[in-house]
Amino acid sequence: MRFAEPLYFYGLILLLPFVGLVVMLARRRRKKVAEFVEKELSNVVAANFSPERYTWKNVFLVLTFLFSILALTRPQWGFEWQEVKRRGVDILIAIDTSKSMLTEDLKPNRLERTKLAVKDLLRKLKGDRVGLIAFAGDAFLVCPLTADYAGFQLSLDDLSIDTVPRGGTNLGKAIETALGGYTDIPAQYKAVVILTDGENWEGDPLVWARKAAEKKIRVYTIGIGTREGELIRVPDDKGEMGFLKDKEGNFIKSRLNEPLLKEIAAATSGAYARASGAEFGLDYLYDNELSRMEKRDIESDMEKRYHDRYQIFAGLALLCFLAQALILTRKS
Repeated sequence: MRFAEPLYFYGLILLLPFVGLVVMLARRRRKKVAEFVEKELSNVVAANFSPERYTWKNVFLVLTFLFSILALTRPQWGFEWQEVKRRGVDILIAIDTSKSMLTEDLKPNRLERTKLAVKDLLRKLKGDRVGLIAFAGDAFLVCPLTADYAGFQLSLDDLSIDTVPRGGTNLGKAIETALGGYTDIPAQYKAVVILTDGENWEGDPLVWARKAAEKKIRVYTIGIGTREGELIRVPDDKGEMGFLKDKEGNFIKSRLNEPLLKEIAAATSGAYARASGAEFGLDYLYDNELSRMEKRDIESDMEKRYHDRYQIFAGLALLCFLAQALILTRKS
């Protein structure tokens, strides 16, 4: 036998001593009250009272409580094998790992906030496959499309500004890598989500956006950061934090490039959302775009389906409740 709701079972175990204590205290209270009344007077006042029936009434009341809790645990035994099909879409998530993602206009910084938002997205996925791309001056598929969300999260946790050795930001390379990361499946089941501050230092991402549009693959973009921007804090050779400077020694400020990200999304009939402290944008894209995409059968598996038996204990609880209600404490 197994319990579909084990928390109720553990709660039942913890409550049993409490129930026993309540019954014991009630009996002791009755005995103390009886000590104040003379035996002859007690026989006259409570002549029709039956202690045995009162005990049985309490027994059935306790059993009602126990069987009710057991019913809530949804006990199960016996099973049958059923084919379970996983339906979903293929989502490739491309994350900017350039040094500008260390900017702290989103706390703790853009990159760490992005990783937290993607983890929140994983909790919403039901059957979809996800893959992970890291990009800066180059792009790599660090996790191929998979339905193993735990394995995907391990790859996500490992992301840092050192994941891609080549510095800079090349949005076109990220889209190119995403297009190569798909197997031969219809385009209506594919989606690319790019999370970046939009600063592009080489290549023309719109060229690759148009190629994605030709393949009817939609690209969704999330703009990370603020329009005002902020200085970039990076560790130096000694591990101490300082602000990033260019070759001339000037401090570099990273700003969100929304126009470019909107153009990329529009070119592929995708959508753009801006990340903020409260709403990151991924939830909006999933609820309004990704979750509404046409889904396909990704894989099927045989799964045990256990039979619920809570009805038995619910019926016993009802019978015990009726029994205690029908038992009168007065003698015949």
